[in-house]
Amino acid sequence: MLKTDLIKYHKFKTIVILICIFLLANQFMPHSSKHVFPDSIAIEAGKALSFYPELSDVSITFKFKSNIKKSTMQAQPNFGSFFRTRNKRSYVILISKKIKIENKVFKTKDIPSNVMTGWLGHELGHIMDYQSKNNLELLWFGIAYLMSENHIIKAERAADTFAVSHGMADYILETKNFILNHAEINDSYKLRIKKYYLSPEEIMELVQLNSEKN
Repeated sequence: MLKTDLIKYHKFKTIVILICIFLLANQFMPHSSKHVFPDSIAIEAGKALSFYPELSDVSITFKFKSNIKKSTMQAQPNFGSFFRTRNKRSYVILISKKIKIENKVFKTKDIPSNVMTGWLGHELGHIMDYQSKNNLELLWFGIAYLMSENHIIKAERAADTFAVSHGMADYILETKNFILNHAEINDSYKLRIKKYYLSPEEIMELVQLNSEKN
């Protein structure tokens, strides 16, 4: 092979590789300008969103924040959305830059991809829950969440249920197992997960129930 032909071959090979990488990276990307997220979690956010076609036209911004009080991630309506109809609401999912779980700190880049996808899928479950409510119901939901621990449990379990019913059971389970089986994560945090969220056994029961319905 002539030198010029060899150069052309390598250029062509490079272009093919770049195209393959681009197609792979975009396999799970939502093709909607309604969704905004940092490049560092683009794959995971896109993958999670792909399980929620109902949210394709809902404005959702994923945003890193230095510190989120008492939480790792938080999905909430933008303030003005409380006064808008459902189809005009916008939401933000806040993500802690450093995910601190009791005495253990994880940088986002250190979180396994499937675990991050499951975490984001849970937050999108909250948005599905919000979208099912009218303005007055949404306002009352926010007040009750701040005032009642029982309401927090109900809301978190509802978000898990939405995620599982949308086909994200494997990701939700992987996220829970990452926390519950991680030796460096404090037992008090694990107890909180067990108290507020669906257990792995309950998730498998939901999967079985959904499969029987289908």
